[in-house]
Parts: sequence; C-alpha cells; structure tokens
Amino acid sequence: MDTHEARDGWDALADGTRRAIVSSLADRPLAVGELAAGLPVSRSAVSQHLRILKDAGLVSERAEGTRRIYRLNPVALAALRDQLDTYWQRTLTSYAELLADDRSGEDR
Repeated sequence: MDTHEARDGWDALADGTRRAIVSSLADRPLAVGELAAGLPVSRSAVSQHLRILKDAGLVSERAEGTRRIYRLNPVALAALRDQLDTYWQRTLTSYAELLADDRSGEDR
C-alpha cells in the first residue's frame, strides 16, 4: 500500500501522525495550522495526512473564512469501534472455548 493512501479507516490509522491528529480532533475541531502547531511535521504534511483521513471517512471539513476546520466523523469512528468490539467478543469466545476444552481434558 502506498503510504499516501488508505483503503479504510484502519489503514488510515496505521500511521502515528494520523493517530495523533485524530487524538487532537477528539478534543475539538481544529484548523491545519492548529494541528501542525502540536505536531513535529509541517503544515503541508498535516494537510496530506488530513486528506488521507478524509478519504477514509474519518474526518470532515468545513470552510470558515479562508481556513478549513476539521472534525472527527463520529459515524465512521463508531463503525471502527463496532469492528473492534466484534474482534474482542470473538477473541473472548475463543478463549472461553479453549479453557473449556482444557478443563474437559483434565476430567479424563
């Protein structure tokens, strides 16, 4: 996968800078300059990361004068959380089955 594109939200979040942007946007909507001030990358790099997050559906933007204000898309984040919850439940079920198999082997 090209580092400048993401197929889905998980791909977009694979990059640490993008995770930092998402973390900042969780507090409040921000402009590129505000995001860049808190990151060790240029405004241009932040813009590129925001494009990837936007293409993945994780952020949206709105114009405010000459600035673009970015915010998280709660629907997209909820979908990722639902996927993660599904993985977690499957893992717990698998672990419980493993424990049950181990216990039934002890009874023999």
